Amino acid sequence: MPPDAATIEAADRAARIWVAEDKTLPLGSEAHKAAVCRMFHETFNPYKPSVIEWPKLDDETRLRIINLPIWDIAVQTEGKARLRMLSYARSCLDPDMSKTVELNGWEEGRHKEVLSNLVEAYGIPLDPEPPYIEPRDPEWAYLVTGYSECVDSFFAFGLFELAKRSGFFPQELVDTFEPVIQEEARHILLFQNWAAWHRRTMPWYKRIWFEMRVIAVWVFLGYERIGIARGMDDGKSKKQDNNFTVTGSAAVSDVDVSVAELMDICLAENDRRFAGYDERLLRPTTMPNMVRFARRFMRTPKRKPAAATA
Repeated sequence: MPPDAATIEAADRAARIWVAEDKTLPLGSEAHKAAVCRMFHETFNPYKPSVIEWPKLDDETRLRIINLPIWDIAVQTEGKARLRMLSYARSCLDPDMSKTVELNGWEEGRHKEVLSNLVEAYGIPLDPEPPYIEPRDPEWAYLVTGYSECVDSFFAFGLFELAKRSGFFPQELVDTFEPVIQEEARHILLFQNWAAWHRRTMPWYKRIWFEMRVIAVWVFLGYERIGIARGMDDGKSKKQDNNFTVTGSAAVSDVDVSVAELMDICLAENDRRFAGYDERLLRPTTMPNMVRFARRFMRTPKRKPAAATA
């Protein structure tokens, strides 16, 4: 039996609002680590994919969803993220952080189940999933997954809000995905604070190597985003868009939205998604700062006034 509206509302609120009781949270301290772990566990949303009631769609809306070039990548990304996070959790020597990253991996598996149920409910064809291989270097795999989520989630927040505003998809479908989107904010909040804690608890000579790895991850993600290292389309399968979170505004809205306007929405939504969490916890800053800098050189197009009706 699906949970009632009051239960859903209470879980949603608990998942997005959290403040530590600690007077101070020095970065990298035991108090900082403990607060991050408590935040992640105490904001856990207990929704079950198996009881999600997928709304009925008219033929036109269903076709819009089927034609989105993301479903194979989305399902496979969540499958890889689950395995990579569980692998890192097993290798992490700190028991509290290990349990927290393990829960993160479990939630990634739940995201995959949500997406799998959606594609089944609406008859979306998928290519066979590739085997998910245990990473040989758990930390590298966790870094790639974490920073990739920081990039993709920033734009996903904006696209999701654009879909809500445009009414391009039914409100019931948008509401169904709300917990999943907010969970992504929790995931990258955890990752950003894990990275800060991890840096400050390692010897200086190991930190140099760690920072070099972080730079290498960003270079790798840059190549991946421009398609050099993507290799996702072999010419036989459906063409999938690995950059959909950056380029997909036209697919979620029938209103012409400029790049500048979309960036403003992404920035506002990014701030809103993190507003309820303790302000002493670090937020991802790379994408917001890059977009704010680029936004200085963009003009916001003037909207033509609506034609007067008699």
